[in-house]
Amino acid sequence: MSNSETVRVRFAPSPTGFFHVGGARTALFNWLFARQCGGQVILRIEDTDRTRYEPDALPDLLSSLRWLGLNWDEGPEVGGAYGPYFQSDRLPLYHQYAQALVDCGAAYRCYCTPQRLEALREEQKAAGQPMGYDRHCRHLTQAQVAEYEAQGIRPVVRLMAPLEGTTTFEDVLRGEISVENQTLKDMVLLKSDGFPTYHLANVVDDHLMAISHITRGEEWLSSAPYYPLLYNALGWQEPIQVHYPTILDPSGKGKLSKRKKKTADGREQLTYVHEFRKAGYLPEALFNFLALLGWSADGETEFFRRDELVSLFSLDRISTSPAAFSYEKLDHMNATTIRGLGDNDLAGRLLRVLLDAGFDANLTTVLQLVPLIKERIKTLNEVVDWVDFCFQDVAPYDPQSLIQKKMDRESTLTALTSARELLQSLPEYTEEAIEAAMREQSSELGLKLGPYLGGVRVAVSGKRVAPPLFGILAILGRDVTVARIGQAIEALAQA
Repeated sequence: MSNSETVRVRFAPSPTGFFHVGGARTALFNWLFARQCGGQVILRIEDTDRTRYEPDALPDLLSSLRWLGLNWDEGPEVGGAYGPYFQSDRLPLYHQYAQALVDCGAAYRCYCTPQRLEALREEQKAAGQPMGYDRHCRHLTQAQVAEYEAQGIRPVVRLMAPLEGTTTFEDVLRGEISVENQTLKDMVLLKSDGFPTYHLANVVDDHLMAISHITRGEEWLSSAPYYPLLYNALGWQEPIQVHYPTILDPSGKGKLSKRKKKTADGREQLTYVHEFRKAGYLPEALFNFLALLGWSADGETEFFRRDELVSLFSLDRISTSPAAFSYEKLDHMNATTIRGLGDNDLAGRLLRVLLDAGFDANLTTVLQLVPLIKERIKTLNEVVDWVDFCFQDVAPYDPQSLIQKKMDRESTLTALTSARELLQSLPEYTEEAIEAAMREQSSELGLKLGPYLGGVRVAVSGKRVAPPLFGILAILGRDVTVARIGQAIEALAQA
């Protein structure tokens, strides 16, 4: 493609369900390609399937795209010169071009009732024949048409597929593909309710919106041979076609499903973009991860900034082989991305999580906690389990959990009592002073540092595993720390 040609790609989802990561990968590849070429991204809503339309799907789509940073140049809430961008607002155009196809002999009206079509399917099934329309209305006489019209039957418009020869189209990733025309069906282009099928609407809209590249998943390859027939019949130039590889289930067997399954470690698989967002994944990490599902820059590099992906992306680096969705790899990429954030940036994100979880958190405290947990969390949501005790009373725990390995009840009470007295009287209550004093006291008591600190950790946090103790004691403050150790002594003494 020469630099003088404008790249215009469209992402055209149907609002029939929440935004799936498979759709997000398609949108991301389109976005990267357009941005790399200095082109435009058009968001078009293909809402002609009224039986499956979900009112909540559109806001979910728009918010998910924005969260991933996949902005669009034309479309809903943006506008543009080629609108409207909802197919339900473009019905007169589809009627116009359906009539044009009928007039030029590339399509015909079919008056077969649903009852006849169902009976046909049953006959074909019983006879072991291939399922499909039998072209009953392909060559109706004017008298037959008049009779059907008199009965008030509302026809559909079907493609008049050629019966002989081959149809050939070009795919950027797969080269030239030819299909025997005898295998093609007279598919419906315009339904009896006046709404177009995908096959007609996307051809009309892609042409009228000056789309240069049709980029979509390879599940659409089976319908790709029909589009050259429509473009040729209407006298239009066909856009360049690109069909992206399938995203497989983590097992590598079958397409990543929207149905809920379990991951290898027993967690419920996430498949919708809003689920990843809610679960505490970073948009930067999911963006980076999806970019590598079927594409690579050099086969080795894993982590890219957004601007680097835009600079490096090219269609010829997309594989035709399916790519398995690895939750383990995404977790690794998310954890690495978290560690790469500045402390202030991460603190702001974690604060939102804590506030959403109902904690009376504040930015000052969260910023103090960040260095203690930054290397320990894989998702933002994990902050709750790590630091909840900093913003609420310690959750009930078994007093016996205060007793560490190679210690008993009496030695634990001695250690806790000594620690409480030490911290209560410490002249300078800072992380450095706390660490130096507690290390010295552990030695004086003849206790190993780990068990000595372990009892204090459970006392102040209610957890055996918590962020580094000295930092936590400083953040909690002297009063809270001493009070919690006192409550632990009392609980263990009464146990």
